[in-house]
Amino acid sequence: MFSPEVRRIALMVALAAISYLLLLAWNEDYGIGSEAGPVEPEAPVATNDAPPVPAADLPDASIGAASVPAAVEEPAPEVPEGTAPRLVHVTTPELQLTIDRLGGDVVALALPKYPRSTENATPFRLLAQDAAHTYVAQSGLIGPDGVDSSGERPLYTTSRGEYHLDEGDLAVELRYETAAGVEVIKRFRFETDSYALDVEHEIRNGSEADVRARLFAQLKRDDSTPEEEGFQMGPRPYVGAALTTPEDRYNKVDFDDVDDSEFRADVTGGWVAMLQHYFVVAWVANPEDLNAYTGRRLGVVGRPLYAFGYVAPEFRVAPGTTHVVSARLYAGPKDQDRLEAIAENLSLTVDYGILWWLAVPLFQVLAYIQSWVTNWGVAILLLTLAIKLVLYPLSAIAYRSGAKMRRVAPQLKRLQERHADDRRKLSAEMMELYRREGANPFGGCLPMLLQMPVFFALYWVLYESVELRQAPFFFWIEDLSVMDPFFVLPILMGGSMYLMQMLNPPMPDPMQARMMKMMPFLFTAFSLFFPAGLVLYWLANNLLSLAQQWHVTRQADREAAA
Repeated sequence: MFSPEVRRIALMVALAAISYLLLLAWNEDYGIGSEAGPVEPEAPVATNDAPPVPAADLPDASIGAASVPAAVEEPAPEVPEGTAPRLVHVTTPELQLTIDRLGGDVVALALPKYPRSTENATPFRLLAQDAAHTYVAQSGLIGPDGVDSSGERPLYTTSRGEYHLDEGDLAVELRYETAAGVEVIKRFRFETDSYALDVEHEIRNGSEADVRARLFAQLKRDDSTPEEEGFQMGPRPYVGAALTTPEDRYNKVDFDDVDDSEFRADVTGGWVAMLQHYFVVAWVANPEDLNAYTGRRLGVVGRPLYAFGYVAPEFRVAPGTTHVVSARLYAGPKDQDRLEAIAENLSLTVDYGILWWLAVPLFQVLAYIQSWVTNWGVAILLLTLAIKLVLYPLSAIAYRSGAKMRRVAPQLKRLQERHADDRRKLSAEMMELYRREGANPFGGCLPMLLQMPVFFALYWVLYESVELRQAPFFFWIEDLSVMDPFFVLPILMGGSMYLMQMLNPPMPDPMQARMMKMMPFLFTAFSLFFPAGLVLYWLANNLLSLAQQWHVTRQADREAAA
């Protein structure tokens, strides 16, 4: 018959498993996630059927005070006005994008190269505007003569409602002309193999007076939870806004931070982004302009709405001249190389937490290994081996200390029996024994302490790096970024921890000894929810530690016997 302690541990494991199954069932039926469904082709919307975008959602044109000189060019010849449905669809190899001719905002965007899940090949929807969600990228002209400052957004015209790009580049033009003869051409420039697009506003002043305006660009979204891939336990990825400032190159601004007061910052150049798991949408400003960045709560229409963006300096266009202002929009994966090439500090949106200084080189080494082996799981195993080789000298010292503790264990037991009623005498005798034998009761903790920063840094690398999203390993592991569906890796990891404990010396304190016996079961329960890639690292690390501990302990025993 099993002892009461074994029965208690088995009961705890059973309760943990039952709780996990209940959480899975609850998450499937009632879990809060993105209600956004697959991107379906949207029917053309009549001009009069859709409400205008409230002017109150646009930024205040009075913020900031910088200005730039007007550009002097000859106006281009006019083109005949075309007809098109309200929504303009653009398809590139990287983007499925929808532009609303009312204001020229990007109101829907999906990523064909990033399916929703391993079971659902529908492109992941990043931007959307429907009855359930609002997440759009807006831009326009405000100020004394801005076409977006009259209380209603301008209704642009375009030659057609469908655009396709297979290779090269593509320019989609929307046109609007005021009663005074000022023509505004809003131009979207796309390139293949790019998640970034340039959004230009070309102002052709055919009036008899100067045109004064300011470019604005902002991201407007509600506070809904983005789509998550199944139930996860542990730290959650950041969802909210971020920008770069002179004081802080990566400044996160939560939605709660602007509930009561508006955020403002003046930045030369800069960018503003909305972050979520694996993906980011960012407006990147002209690096030479002094821009006024803002973050504010717009109000509650079904769900609270928030807007984060910037207003560029005022410009002036003389009669008969043309001026162009532009911004860059990035909407896609948190690819560090792509983001770093677009703007300074934008790659920091790949948020590795406080251990970023360790996580970044770990990811670089991991990516380099993967480029050779073409399998992220194998790359994790090789990275684990490399880490163990680097930490081998310190680990060997700790394992030698553990071997000494095993040799003095019988003497410790006799001391405990002899001084069971005198704790002070027992402590003194134990310390003298440790000193005489050169043993350190805390020496075995060193390998764990050394690997914990690496463990947490690698957790964020595996959890935050989009390169590992839906990356397969072998057999049943089809996605290293989510938990093992059959719990094979967590169980093997727990078994390896149990074997490591058998090689470790027993703890002198009975309470500590019981707690240590429970550790493999507790860590197994926790690892059920961790990404499979992280548990794979943990299992490989334990197996390598077992081999190293066995080798060092055997060597120390031979030296002691000699």
